[in-house]
Amino acid sequence: MAVFGTLLTIKLEMTATTDPMESLLSNFDQIYEDFKSSIAEIKLLRSNCNGEIKKREALEITCHSLKQENERLTKLYTVSLNNLADQLEYHSKCQIMKEEHKKVNNEHRTKEDELRRAIDSLKEDYSKKIKDLESQISGLLLEKATNEATLDHLRQDLVAHKTHMQTLATRLDQVHFDVESKYNLEIQDLKDCLLLEQEEKNELNKKLQDLEKECMPFSFVCDIFMV
Repeated sequence: MAVFGTLLTIKLEMTATTDPMESLLSNFDQIYEDFKSSIAEIKLLRSNCNGEIKKREALEITCHSLKQENERLTKLYTVSLNNLADQLEYHSKCQIMKEEHKKVNNEHRTKEDELRRAIDSLKEDYSKKIKDLESQISGLLLEKATNEATLDHLRQDLVAHKTHMQTLATRLDQVHFDVESKYNLEIQDLKDCLLLEQEEKNELNKKLQDLEKECMPFSFVCDIFMV
């Protein structure tokens, strides 16, 4: 075992140095000493062969376990590589999505600027229209106030005319009543006069008849004389 270790060391040194022959010459004594000790170790190894076999079996078991662990680690490594590939693909997709998002943001910002300008223009138009409507409303309110004042004045005039008409109607009724009373009195006076005249006429007719009766003999005599 020591020889093998020495050979391994020499091999490593030969690999590390630039001149293998120089390394072999410098280590020759050490090889010889290691060879003698190795013979003693071989004898010892022969007596411990069974133990080594058991160790080999244990190592095989350990190797199998390590193989299984290696397979597990290989699977994990594969999964890790797949994950890394997925991450790289995801990163690439994210980069593409970032660029698309940036492009969409720029387009959105452009549309927002256009929309803002359109809204500002609409605000100006509506502000102008609102001012015009407010001016029209002010004019209409002033006209309404004027019309209401005129309407109140006309109402007052109407009330005054109604009062005057009621007064005239009252006076007309009074005049009509006075005239009717006056005419009734005059008519009654005329009736009384007619009655008096009728009575006088009747008396005159009666007197005339009496005179005719008185004059009839005288008339008869006159007639005779005229014959």
